[in-house]
Amino acid sequence: SSLWICQCNCFTLVVIYPGLVCLLSADEATGYGPVFEEQPVETIYPEESPEAKIIMSCRARASPPVTYKWLKDDMEIELNAEGRHYSLVGGNLVISNPTRTEHVGKYSCLASNKYGTVISREASVQFGYLDLFSSEERESVYVKEGQGAVLLCAPPPHYPAELSFRWILNEFPTFISLDKRRFISQITGNLYISKVESSDSGNYSCIASSPSISKSYLTSYYPLKYPADLKVKFPDTTALVGQNITLECFALGNPVPEIRWKKLDGLLPPNHEVRMAGAHLNLYNVQFEDGGTYQCEAVNVRGKDYHTARVSVEAFPEWVEHISSTEKDLSSDYTMSCIPSGKPKPHIRWLKNGELLDRKEMRFSSLTFDDSGMYQCIAENRHGIIYANAELRVFACAPTFEHYPVKRVLAAKNGRVVIECRPKAAPKPTFSWSKDTELISNSTRVFIWEDGSLEILNVTRADEGRYTCFAENDRGKANSTGSLLVTDSTKITLAPSNSDVKVGENAWMQCAASHDTSLDITFIWSLDGRVIDLHKDSQHYERSLNGSSNGELLIKNAQLKHAGRYTCTAQTPIDNVTASAHLVVRGPPGAPGGVRVVNKTHKSVTLQWSRGADNHSPISKYTIQYRDSFSKDVWKNATTSPADVEGNEEMATVVDLFPWTEYEFRVIATNTLGTGEPSSPSHKDRTLEAIPVVAPSDVGGGGGTSRELTITWTPVQPQYYYGPNFGYIVAFKPEDEKHWSLVTVADPEAKRYVHKDASLPPSTKFNVKVKAFNRQGEGPFSLTAAIYSAQDAPSEAPKGVVVLCSLCIKPVLEPGICSCVSQVKYWRNHEDSEGGAQRLTVSGRENHTKLEGLRADSNYLIEVRGYNSAGYGPASQHLQIHTKKPPPSKAPLITGKKLKGNTINIAWEHVQPLANESSINGYKVLYRQQGQSSGTLYTTSKQFIDLPLHADGIYVVEVRAHSEGGDGAVAQIQDAGSVVAPLDVGFSSLK
Repeated sequence: SSLWICQCNCFTLVVIYPGLVCLLSADEATGYGPVFEEQPVETIYPEESPEAKIIMSCRARASPPVTYKWLKDDMEIELNAEGRHYSLVGGNLVISNPTRTEHVGKYSCLASNKYGTVISREASVQFGYLDLFSSEERESVYVKEGQGAVLLCAPPPHYPAELSFRWILNEFPTFISLDKRRFISQITGNLYISKVESSDSGNYSCIASSPSISKSYLTSYYPLKYPADLKVKFPDTTALVGQNITLECFALGNPVPEIRWKKLDGLLPPNHEVRMAGAHLNLYNVQFEDGGTYQCEAVNVRGKDYHTARVSVEAFPEWVEHISSTEKDLSSDYTMSCIPSGKPKPHIRWLKNGELLDRKEMRFSSLTFDDSGMYQCIAENRHGIIYANAELRVFACAPTFEHYPVKRVLAAKNGRVVIECRPKAAPKPTFSWSKDTELISNSTRVFIWEDGSLEILNVTRADEGRYTCFAENDRGKANSTGSLLVTDSTKITLAPSNSDVKVGENAWMQCAASHDTSLDITFIWSLDGRVIDLHKDSQHYERSLNGSSNGELLIKNAQLKHAGRYTCTAQTPIDNVTASAHLVVRGPPGAPGGVRVVNKTHKSVTLQWSRGADNHSPISKYTIQYRDSFSKDVWKNATTSPADVEGNEEMATVVDLFPWTEYEFRVIATNTLGTGEPSSPSHKDRTLEAIPVVAPSDVGGGGGTSRELTITWTPVQPQYYYGPNFGYIVAFKPEDEKHWSLVTVADPEAKRYVHKDASLPPSTKFNVKVKAFNRQGEGPFSLTAAIYSAQDAPSEAPKGVVVLCSLCIKPVLEPGICSCVSQVKYWRNHEDSEGGAQRLTVSGRENHTKLEGLRADSNYLIEVRGYNSAGYGPASQHLQIHTKKPPPSKAPLITGKKLKGNTINIAWEHVQPLANESSINGYKVLYRQQGQSSGTLYTTSKQFIDLPLHADGIYVVEVRAHSEGGDGAVAQIQDAGSVVAPLDVGFSSLK
């Protein structure tokens, strides 16, 4: 049916339908459509959760209140239906006893009242789980010392995708600590060891943890066959703006490689952090400019390896401009503006009252009442979805000044003033003005704007008076009156003047003004257009308090950043005036720029740079600094040619560098006022190769296994390698021969070489020397050292091994063989394997030792063999012993303490040993002065004892049971030493 507007104002609206008159009250006119205060969020429900329910939140404010519905996968949910598990509490959807097969999906909430309907954002429900690891037994991994190893985790099925990983060595909770040599990928869970050491052997287990559902499982243990060239390489990665991401890179190698990171199309972002000994590059709060190609470089003395991949940065949708609730005149034009940002570019959809509109944009011409309702703009890309909600209300109304009457206005003489006229009206009214009783028309000095405001230029005292605004449309008319008062204008009477100071000095900027005495005045200072916060910047700025019309500014301890144009603004509530002056601050020079290497040799580089700001004082000289991979980020002053680099130079040569070493350089400028900040470092650059000049030191050796010649040395430090393919040439010969034997050792970290020869006589004197080589050639030999080949190993086993209170050994002594040490090996028979035996070394000068830490009541096997530098001799026969049961664990219970003349009688109950404890042989009583560790020790088979009474202090009595397994737990009492008062008796068990 049709609709007519009969009458409308801002409080009552009469709407006529055929045969029906409807009056809307003022309360109803102030109602509004739904506005979400709480919406559903993405939910992961742990499958084994004890709560057995999921709550999806939804709450909206509106007048009148809203009703709620819920959708699952765009289908309305039948609430409270039998067997469906759904119920509504307030606006919240409760899913009881949820199951994965029925309740996984996307949920949204609809909120409705008579003004319209809005739909919430979609939120998914997923079920979180982490299954057990496969029960298959894991195969052992065999690796030689010095090689690399990879232990595979193979995590079980799980949701969500994010897991964290740790590894256990041997038993919980001995977690693998991560360092430069060991790395756990948080993507695959695999454990990487770049260079295996003997301490790495053992049983390993991978722990996978799901932080979303607080659940962890670990693999079965498997002992520690992979070649040493596997690497962790980060893939091409897409990150969202604001995210934190981690790039992983790890290399196997010997020596352990160093991991370095760079961004090929620019510098690494300032928000980066390298962690896990270089294996992780963390980028925090990623921005679009952080996208690009990243490279990790694995470096050791044997060479380099590279990996590059791209990081792309995209963005979740965000609103640049979004719709907001508004009221619009009937028949007016209106466009809803909704502009999102995001990457990829978001797609936009429009909804009205929860229904999809087939429109690209919301542009209205000649609005009708049917256009009123709840509108939603939805922007979506592959990363997410955002909603903007607004109510559009179309109305018609006669003009009224109820809420916005014309106000009393102040204006400065000779200034400009605008008197606003803002009635509520629809459609838009026409405007006219009067001053006192005269109508106002537009002139060169007075204007009536399109929105109804009145503007007066070059205000005079004659413009004071009462001003009335008239507004009229086809619904009615209204007017409102205000007044204009003219005040004296504000003027600067003392302007700031230009100033010139040095860094650290003070400067004054004067400023004073005259103003209308009925008005308050405020002084505002700005530097190059930026307002100075005198409270926040009080360390350097201070205002004068010399009268309300004085705004002088003190600049304390001026720094270079304080130079510029200072503007004083004298401001009253109705006008303001400004005056400006410049401050020059002279100080140390700024940082030079563009430092780069333009030429290089094996011991020098030529640098070029561009001049920085001289800060109003000429540059007198430059200092060049360097750092390399060996200096651990410490910058050192470089030696240059010429030695002094003058201030007018922009190039210099750095000398006395190490060959084949990677350097960074920076330049610092100095003038008469000080030294400035250093430049940014140059790109890393390596000097050219050269022949080694440093020989290994501490050459020596000798000993070892029979028929061996062991040669040792201290390796050359990496900074002296001078080139790639670095290694050693070892020379040796018997002392009485002329010909040298030469052997090449390719490992730059090698510390020894063992020459094996079955015909090599034992204990023979050799001359040895070592020199270094690299790709460019060979360096000088070290000093020659004299060493001896190895002895022969012992050929007899130790004899006469017996066990008394300690272990007695008859040492091995053979003619022509040096006295050897003995190795004692012992383990529990039946319980332990011989491979897990404990070992003890006894000096060759001793023929006995004591075995400690043995388990009570256990069978042990003991084996002894001789040992010298040539190796182990044969083992003795196994000796079997049985250790005693442990002593009683229970302390005697003190039952009495009586005085008998000059003695004190102590009594106690008999200690009954447990079945696994030694039987009681008697008791030991220690009588000592408090604070002393020694005293008189008594032994008795009885359950009491008489002790002499002392009067010279406090004495302590300790009673313990004695057995063949040793002494039991202690009962302790204190004897006060005096019989003036009754004695307190107490005891405690001590172990």
